[in-house]
Amino acid sequence: MKLGFRTFKIKLWLYFVLFTALIFTVLWLLQTVFIQRFYNDMLIDHTKTVAKKIVRNSSKENFSDMIDELSLSNSILVYITDTDGAILYSSDQFKRLSVNNGEKFEDGKEDKDQFVSEKHFGEGGRHQGNYRNLPDGFEDFLQELHSSSKGVYEKTSDGLYIYGTYINSGGEQYVLYISTTLDAVGSTVEIIRNQLIWVTVISLVIGFILAWLIARSFARPVANLTKKAEHLGEESFPKGFKKGFCSELDELSDVLDETSQKLEKSKEFQRELLANVSHDLRTPLTMIKGYAEMIRDISRTDEEQCNSDIEVIVREADRLSAMVNEILEYSEMQSVEQKTEFELVDFGAVVKRVCDNFESLYHKEGGHIETQLEDNIMINGHAGKLERAVYNLLDNAMRHNGDSKLIRVHLKKENGQAKLLIIDHGNGIPEEQIESIWDRYYTYRQRDKKGVSGLGLAIVKQIVKMHGGICAVESTVGSGSTFMIMFEMIS
Repeated sequence: MKLGFRTFKIKLWLYFVLFTALIFTVLWLLQTVFIQRFYNDMLIDHTKTVAKKIVRNSSKENFSDMIDELSLSNSILVYITDTDGAILYSSDQFKRLSVNNGEKFEDGKEDKDQFVSEKHFGEGGRHQGNYRNLPDGFEDFLQELHSSSKGVYEKTSDGLYIYGTYINSGGEQYVLYISTTLDAVGSTVEIIRNQLIWVTVISLVIGFILAWLIARSFARPVANLTKKAEHLGEESFPKGFKKGFCSELDELSDVLDETSQKLEKSKEFQRELLANVSHDLRTPLTMIKGYAEMIRDISRTDEEQCNSDIEVIVREADRLSAMVNEILEYSEMQSVEQKTEFELVDFGAVVKRVCDNFESLYHKEGGHIETQLEDNIMINGHAGKLERAVYNLLDNAMRHNGDSKLIRVHLKKENGQAKLLIIDHGNGIPEEQIESIWDRYYTYRQRDKKGVSGLGLAIVKQIVKMHGGICAVESTVGSGSTFMIMFEMIS
């Protein structure tokens, strides 16, 4: 097996390795470099959501409980003040106090909820009792909020996010101040980084091994198909292939099998062509050369004999040309069999046209073609090739009609099929030869050399097969033969 970076196995393995490295690079970036940014953005959005919820529920009776719950579950610091900065309520994740005119209400006291609902966040100035002090810069916060056209204040600095807005309740306006700590994942990032080092090392080792095993699994059937392709058309072509790995490779194996069969048939056809046609071509060429030399050396001064020799040369040249044309036609049909485009064809008109053309030629020899053709027989096919099939059958009937000069042509409908019968009255075909008459070259070698190349009936069979029809022959020695072709009709 070939080695190197260009082999399928190595390339596939490298792609897996690259994919694994890319995944871990993205993971490292997300978990170490960008995690703080993602955390801050999500925390800020969540804080805004909490602020909107507080503003939206400011008139409810359990308002203070909701603030306590939100501050505890979201680790935020909440202040509610009047517009001058006097604390009306505050809460955080550790301690929650509500203040009214110098009195402190602890958790669980009914006075706290009563205070919030009845006093609308309380009255009076800044309280000096026991509570969490206002953060530094609160005065600046109030000024910025009051000067804001949208009534919203946001600030991010020194790892702290501050959000402020107004609360309208009971016809009064109050200030909501929320702050939360950012950059809280620094130590977490270090822990994650240490874990990622071990996870990355272990995963990469496992990933490389798995990638190599997968690449080898993919490469093995491809290598087998390569070996198989190397013997296309040879007798040693391996027929077996272990299927089931993937459907595409199974289909490729089937295509290789079909291609090998076609190549074998092509080689067989070439061998037959060389073995049989070469002799057939040599005979007319020999006669042409012999009669030409006879004219040159003997009969050129004898006009009558010269004309006779020239007629032989012309006849053999015509025979040679017809033979070559049939060989080329049959070879072309073998190569383009599946590419022919069909259309709706009036088969009766095709048969009548061929019979009329043939009648004018056959009549000169004293022959006659009797036709009985039913109308409106439509089939799906290629008019030119169907015409060629009918012509070959009529030509075959004429060549083997013997002393009788009558050929009958019947076209009829039968069980949804178009049935064409061409009947001659010649010597007939022996029963043991009937199955062979459709074979290539059979006529010329076996049936008294009354064909041109032995491909006439083979071409008929190929055309009928191309149209999905059937062809058959019935014959009695001494009484003649009936050739039949049938096609499915189009209603």
